[in-house]
Amino acid sequence: MTNLFSRIKQTISADFHEILDKKEEKNPIALLNQYLRQCEAETEKVRKMVERQYLLKNEFHRELQEAADLAEKRKHQAGIAEQAGESELQSFADIESQQYAERAVRLKEALHENEKQLSELEQKYREMKHKLKDMSIKRMELMGRENIARAHHRINTVLDTTIHPNKPIAKFEEMESYLDRLEHGINSSYHRNTIDAKIIQLEKDMKNKDTQSIS
Repeated sequence: MTNLFSRIKQTISADFHEILDKKEEKNPIALLNQYLRQCEAETEKVRKMVERQYLLKNEFHRELQEAADLAEKRKHQAGIAEQAGESELQSFADIESQQYAERAVRLKEALHENEKQLSELEQKYREMKHKLKDMSIKRMELMGRENIARAHHRINTVLDTTIHPNKPIAKFEEMESYLDRLEHGINSSYHRNTIDAKIIQLEKDMKNKDTQSIS
């Protein structure tokens, strides 16, 4: 039982933050998941031990009750034998009554020790479950932080055109610049064509006026 408690103490007092801080580990979530699985396995083992301890407690209680009943029964039978003058039968009953009484005393002590150990075991088991719950919450917190970090990394990767000039956003900017130049060129050409057409029309109009004046 001492070794068991030592093992439990090591499990529930392990500082998993130190494990997460290992520089060589690149994925703290995976490491925490592995550690949680190990703790869950240990917790399940302790749960089964608690169940077995309860079974032993019930067995001790049953044996104690049986020994006490038999001790009382033999004591009563010894009294009857004494009244009947059956000294040999009385002696047999007295001996067995004493044996059952002594057994009851041992069983009572064993039951008391069992209950004490069971109480300690249940307390440690509760501590382990609380520790597991705390680590599960910590895992969710780390997963959230990791997810946000990954999202920001992807966003920065897409938006940072100075470091990654070939990224899609850079291509979009190049396309916008090209369209601006194309639009400017089209507009300039349109205005030039429009001016040329107007000048030609003005020249025609002026020639027509001159011709009409001569006539």
